[in-house]
Amino acid sequence: MADFLPAVRKLLELITRPFADLKRSKIRMDAAASTSTSDALDEPEDFTWAYLPDVCLRRVFRFLPDRDRARAALVCRHWNRIMYSPDLWRFRSFSFSGRYSKSRRSEFESAVWYAKKFGSYLENLEIKYTNPHNSLVSKRFQAAMRTFLAVLRKDNSRLRSFTISYLELDRAAWSQSVRNALLKSLCLFLRRESRHLEYLNFKGARVSLPQGCTLLSSVGHAERNSSISELNIEDFFCMPIAAHAHTLFSQTLARFQNLSKLSLNYACISDEVLETLAASCASTLRTLNVKCHVHEPHSQVVWGFSWAKLASRSSDLRVNFYFEGLMKSDRLSRILLPEIPVRSLSLTNCYFGDADWTVKPTLVELLPNYKASLQRLTLDFNNSHESIDNELLGLILLCSKLYYLKIWAFLEVRFIEALLQNRQENKCVFRTLKVRIYTQRYETNEEDSLLQQVQSQYRELIDNELNYFVIPYPMM
Repeated sequence: MADFLPAVRKLLELITRPFADLKRSKIRMDAAASTSTSDALDEPEDFTWAYLPDVCLRRVFRFLPDRDRARAALVCRHWNRIMYSPDLWRFRSFSFSGRYSKSRRSEFESAVWYAKKFGSYLENLEIKYTNPHNSLVSKRFQAAMRTFLAVLRKDNSRLRSFTISYLELDRAAWSQSVRNALLKSLCLFLRRESRHLEYLNFKGARVSLPQGCTLLSSVGHAERNSSISELNIEDFFCMPIAAHAHTLFSQTLARFQNLSKLSLNYACISDEVLETLAASCASTLRTLNVKCHVHEPHSQVVWGFSWAKLASRSSDLRVNFYFEGLMKSDRLSRILLPEIPVRSLSLTNCYFGDADWTVKPTLVELLPNYKASLQRLTLDFNNSHESIDNELLGLILLCSKLYYLKIWAFLEVRFIEALLQNRQENKCVFRTLKVRIYTQRYETNEEDSLLQQVQSQYRELIDNELNYFVIPYPMM
């Protein structure tokens, strides 16, 4: 504790300096207005961290880890009282490594300690367990979570947000018994806590369809419907599962009748699912995030009238698509239907060129369908075999609401110049421009020089109106 106190006191003294200066100024003013100056001269000139208001002290303590918070609580009664303020413990994020280490046992112990000590204050909980390495570590994680969730289930009644992401339960590190035990603990916990739960995130769980639907059904178990307003089930099911083909998934999704934001994979989308959303939460649904990976099922036929029905019932609906590795226009055309109110679109591909692939039909034929709704565009691909400068510039000028651009591709510097010129002439409205200009040379001196000239020409526009980041990048 001897090493801890000087550091904290120094931090607090720096923060309290404005308060001390303010109090000294007040004393001097009072002394000048008073007929008796002797009393003012007797006032102390230095004021320590003890004068720091409680609200500032709590803000400082938010940055301390658990061990330092526990030590700070032993300093004095005042600090101990501040340390038990509920707002210091309402948000909690735990990150567990999936690799075995004796030193990491404290991670699990810290989580259980927190649940027993401050779990009753918890409102926002986030748990991350990344890269499970072997069954021993996964078993320890499951045992710690069983105790942790059991304590919260007993003492907490105010949880609003719950995230447990990247479990990847389809990995070999999870034995069937450990996986089932963890899911059972989660189901019991959600049945108890779902009464006030508003945000639920199971991103990257990778469960089977029956297990996933059972887990989702546990939300709002005491009532018929769930109060969840934001649900993230991106990569929730194992990769080969085509959830759209199972009635069980749409029946489970129908329980969520207050959704305003839903994130899921395209493998979950079907006419039946869109009908379910239109019937159950069209009045509240505002954002639909859809991820589509090249290796997941995406060959199902979804009709445009199903999207149109959902869009008509939810007038403020905005759909965001994220494509990974899926770039061929014939496949994209089956997914990107004109009836979808697309607000954001991201197309990313591997860095290996394919002479048989072209992105021009997507830029010229598909994306112009969203010229009135598209606001964010992210492109990252290897187009070394073709130039897309003119097609991309034409698309940007066509989209009247496009304010965010992130482009990593083979482009010419003159494309940036033309883009900035059109922006200066108010022919486009983008406010964020992030571009990585791929080149096939190690040295980028020529591109750097040309970019500096362009940036000097439009310096006022860049500095005053844009979030601007453009660099050349060797792609070898």
